[in-house]
Amino acid sequence: MSEQRVKVFDTTLRDGEQAPGFSLRVNEKLQLARQLDRLGVDIIEAGFPIASPADADAVRRIAQEVRRPVIAALARCHRADLEKAAWSLEPAARGRIHTFIATSDLHLQAKLRISREQCLETAVDSVRFARQHTDDVQFSAEDATRSDLDFLCRVVEAVIRAGATTINLPDTVGFATPDETLEFFKTIRTRVSNADAVTFSTHCHDDLGLAAANSIAAVQGGARQVECTVNGIGERAGNAALEEIVMAMHVRRDRYAYSVGIVHKEIYPSSELLTRLTGQAVQVNKAVVGRNAFAHEAGIHQDGILKDRRTYEIMRAEDVGAPWNPLVLGKHSGRHAVQKRCKDLGLEVAGAELVEVYRALMAIADDRKILTDHDIIAVVSSVRTAQPAAHGPVDPFDTPSAVAHALHERGYGHGV
Repeated sequence: MSEQRVKVFDTTLRDGEQAPGFSLRVNEKLQLARQLDRLGVDIIEAGFPIASPADADAVRRIAQEVRRPVIAALARCHRADLEKAAWSLEPAARGRIHTFIATSDLHLQAKLRISREQCLETAVDSVRFARQHTDDVQFSAEDATRSDLDFLCRVVEAVIRAGATTINLPDTVGFATPDETLEFFKTIRTRVSNADAVTFSTHCHDDLGLAAANSIAAVQGGARQVECTVNGIGERAGNAALEEIVMAMHVRRDRYAYSVGIVHKEIYPSSELLTRLTGQAVQVNKAVVGRNAFAHEAGIHQDGILKDRRTYEIMRAEDVGAPWNPLVLGKHSGRHAVQKRCKDLGLEVAGAELVEVYRALMAIADDRKILTDHDIIAVVSSVRTAQPAAHGPVDPFDTPSAVAHALHERGYGHGV
């Protein structure tokens, strides 16, 4: 089965930046946009120009200087928003106006206070106006997954006739499940008569931890554009994480016959740059880019990794541009891992000496949580300089408390 191309629409600079603590200055947005270009994303949503003069300036500068990807600007279905977006995109080699309005009854009644017919008329008028400025117009039905299906189909059909070229159906509040999402996209594409004239897009939030899974389900249902962010940043619990979607499709090509234009080795550098610019760290167990994503502390896992990485790793750190330092020494580590780390540090230990070094490290592991190279060097030095005890070498099967006591007597216990 031949692979089908899926476009990656990165909204780190727009939806991602809206999250508290993630705001960026104009020069920082430009720096990150250049990295997203190296990453290979198809579309960069550079900002929401009407939001502030700085955002409009950032979009315009990115449009001027980043030439390969499509540069998108967000606009509500308001004339002023659309005009500001058009102005910001004037220098772009390829510009896209992305306009949106909510379609769920909840949003129409509680937030916008308009009728369904007013919503439909506004959406059509806005798409027509946007088409006066660019041939590339994306329409988003905010809160699509909680909208009445018959009304949503009417809106989608109408905006396609008005000139929209991409239709985005967001799971704005992260409410949907993968099975629902797949069926949702299949149904919309079947019921909308002119569906084949456009690209369908998915935009998922992670309130239930399902954003990446829902995004892939949408692709299985016919979406050919995924909207996502680096590190999954975004409103509330965040957006679908670019790195998770891309690597799921790469690792499980047997299940997902889709291709993307992402340069895998630029995934980790993109994550690191975002972290550096925002000062917001990635959770240590974050898939693909977290500090522990390719790290192993448990002795059984470490032994397997030393023999064949495939035993406990489904992708390689270097494939996403991440450093590979797999052996994290802690209280769950085994002697093989300790010996390997010692060897990496130029310290050859074996036999009884290895046993003593291992037990010494385990005795301090509870306090230190993670053992550093300095800890290892200090313990090896202590073992080699300590005078032999009257009761002989430490038994590798001693209980931790007994070992700790023996080590304390020899001067290289918890204070090492």
